[in-house]
Amino acid sequence: MTEVPAAFDRGARAYDRLVGLNPGYHVHLRRSAAAIPADARRVLDAGCGTGASTAAVLSVVPGAEVVGLDGSAGMLAEARRKPWPDGVSFVHSRAEDLAGIEGRFDAIFAAYLIRNLPDPDTTLAALRGLLRPGGVLVVHDYSVNDSLVAKAVWTAVCWSVIIPLGKVVSGDAGLYRYLWRSVLDFDGATAFAARLRRAGFTGVRTSTMTGWQRGIVHTFRAEAA
Repeated sequence: MTEVPAAFDRGARAYDRLVGLNPGYHVHLRRSAAAIPADARRVLDAGCGTGASTAAVLSVVPGAEVVGLDGSAGMLAEARRKPWPDGVSFVHSRAEDLAGIEGRFDAIFAAYLIRNLPDPDTTLAALRGLLRPGGVLVVHDYSVNDSLVAKAVWTAVCWSVIIPLGKVVSGDAGLYRYLWRSVLDFDGATAFAARLRRAGFTGVRTSTMTGWQRGIVHTFRAEAA
């Protein structure tokens, strides 16, 4: 799927309803967001989608300025319909362009983003450049290639639950077939941690979620020198 933002545009109206059927979705976002420093005053939510990750960021730093960035106009429209406190704003731009993003940030949260980028290394380096010295990047994403069991569980859940449910809820399973394949094609947790180090990040730490997503969804925390 070459036009990822367009695919998310088509699935935007049903997206919140579908992820709401996953009881761990919002819990796991908040668990990863907890790696953001509690004293962060300015946070970029890169790949904010419909705002679920923005809400997770605010659960950790409720008084911070939070800038949500996404390449899908449809997903951003859903995000902007929701009530937000002062200090939250949204920018329509692909993460690889970072158009309209100015200044430095104390932290960047990137949920389900890096896996979808055409050139992860270049974008990671650009994100590092947006962080203040000592700033923190937190990545929340699927990563199964370190474990044959995780790959098998992921495939089984996708084809028995996620893809059929996506078809029922949204009328189009294409985005969810892409999700299945993109996860299988993405770095394992060890390889992604190494990718972060190559991009100039230090202090890279990795943890995984609980339940059936153990070994499937991970939190990566890294610092800008």
